[in-house]
Amino acid sequence: MADKHLSSQFDSELNGVSARVMELGGLVESQIRQAIYALSHFSLEAVEQVGLIEQRVNGMEVEIDHELASIIGRRQPTARDLRLLLSISKATANLERMGDEANKMARMVKSIIESGAARSLPSSDLRVAADMASGLLRKALDAFARLDTKAALAILKEDDFIDKEFDGFVRKLITYMMEDPRTISASLDLLFLAKAIERIGDHSKNVAELVIYLVKGKDVRHTTMDEIESAVLL
Repeated sequence: MADKHLSSQFDSELNGVSARVMELGGLVESQIRQAIYALSHFSLEAVEQVGLIEQRVNGMEVEIDHELASIIGRRQPTARDLRLLLSISKATANLERMGDEANKMARMVKSIIESGAARSLPSSDLRVAADMASGLLRKALDAFARLDTKAALAILKEDDFIDKEFDGFVRKLITYMMEDPRTISASLDLLFLAKAIERIGDHSKNVAELVIYLVKGKDVRHTTMDEIESAVLL
């Protein structure tokens, strides 16, 4: 009976920390939405909101790290439970970095607004890419919550599309800068903003890879898509 009680308590702790990761993911998602709003409306108020949410994201990451360290120290988990805790730790780190990228987006938007060149550049292209990256995060969180490897595989493929969008946007910006050197400063801000969006997609991809690692026990980083598909479908 005592063993059953301890096992139930451990399960409760695992469920609790998993729920905290989902809460963190929701917070980061709201941060990205505010950054997208700042870009869409050139809103300094939204820029400020991104920074405020960033403080909450950082605090929550520290709390989850402490909670994970406590569980590992007290429970000394083995096999699948340890893999879950390690995956949660890595997912938390990726979420915090997505928050950092959203904060970078907000800073770049502020710089573009202050430059006075905001509406003369192709920022609408970035809004589409930012929406895609935000959607990818939402899908990654859902796949992680449900341990859905097929959904994770779809996320990996979708991230490749975001990367192609980034490459196309860079080529367009180069054209703008060549045609009008006065746009160089603001164009560079947009370039850094685009890179931040791409990185959000990359971190969502990392979370999707963690789902496959957690379910299949296979690290699919630095492997081909064919190898990943084989691991998922086996």
